[in-house]
Amino acid sequence: MKLNTKLLHGANKGYADGATLPPVYQSSAFAHESAESLEGVFSGKNALFSYTRVGNPTVAAFETRIAEIEGGVSAVACASGMAAISTALLNILESGDEIIAGSGLFGGTLDLFGDFQKFGINTRFLNSVTADAVRNAITDKTKVIFTELIGNPKLDVVDVAAVSKIASEHRIPLIIDSTTATPALIRPLDFGADIVVHSSSKYINGSGNAISGVIVDGGKFDWDFEKVLTKYKQFGKLAYTARLRSDLWRNFGACLAPQNAYLNCVGLETLGIRMERQCENALKLAQELAKNKDIQVNYPSLSEYKPLIDAQMNGERGGAILTLRAGSKERAFKFINSLKYAKIATNIGDARTLVIHPASTIYAHSSAEQKENAGVYDDLIRVSVGLEDIEDLREDFVFAADGLRGLSNGG
Repeated sequence: MKLNTKLLHGANKGYADGATLPPVYQSSAFAHESAESLEGVFSGKNALFSYTRVGNPTVAAFETRIAEIEGGVSAVACASGMAAISTALLNILESGDEIIAGSGLFGGTLDLFGDFQKFGINTRFLNSVTADAVRNAITDKTKVIFTELIGNPKLDVVDVAAVSKIASEHRIPLIIDSTTATPALIRPLDFGADIVVHSSSKYINGSGNAISGVIVDGGKFDWDFEKVLTKYKQFGKLAYTARLRSDLWRNFGACLAPQNAYLNCVGLETLGIRMERQCENALKLAQELAKNKDIQVNYPSLSEYKPLIDAQMNGERGGAILTLRAGSKERAFKFINSLKYAKIATNIGDARTLVIHPASTIYAHSSAEQKENAGVYDDLIRVSVGLEDIEDLREDFVFAADGLRGLSNGG
């Protein structure tokens, strides 16, 4: 099956009473017919449900769909994208370990890595996550390589195959945050990544109505069980997920609510056609705005990353995010405030076009150096392009850009 068919008919084998979507099991606990049955759940001898923090049928349906679409062996859903990132990393890290990561990360992820320092886990930030840069940064303390596939909002693109080759040679797992790409554009596991995470609040959900995250285990990494996941060697290719399920994720309690899992299942079915339209709109909008000398446009398919996108992205699409530099913070605010259709909101992946000034919002806690490394400047505007008619978006954004004419960079 191709993507859109799989989204509708893949892991969806039908549910009770002929339902085409999973029922919402809005229940905290699940009763058993015998004490032996419930004992079997806690001992791992049966796969029944006991308590929604540990497992829920609606959440399981969402996890099964995501694992299939990403080509993984299993998936674990979380309460948010940040919960997915933190537990995905802490599942294999301890005090004294190091992370290699790109510097162009989402502001919340940068803040998280700052929190990790308090627990003795340090991060070596690279200006660009390339094979050479990763090779030169690896030390005997390096336990994981983490990067966003398409940086948000830097919009740099990682060569997953090249970086994964270096990671594999050093027996270090590569975790890819593919939120901005989605499996509609690329399946990182097919290019050698070991773990994929998503803030599924974004494009997977698609309507901005549910916070969630998900971790997908590729099941192919050659774990050194003498150093990591020692107690889970018996689970083989499922060792990483086994620890999540029975240890860290379970104990942290960052479970996904059944209602949100259901909303994600609904949104997931249209992921392919939504991404096709949103990427098309983003490219056309970027091309139009590039004609205006009052702003500077950045979109991956119109940048140095075009050959890499052509090589590894499905349909040569560069995502649905573009950024604009207006010349000053005052000009950026004027541009944003002049838009009619775009909503000023801190999210991406919504059906609607969203805009934000990253420097004063999602990077408000970042240092000047962190902002610069992430490609965040006082005049930068991030645009998450939606499903509107491109003619209306063009008119709206061109009007806002024309309004900057004659306005000095000093405001």
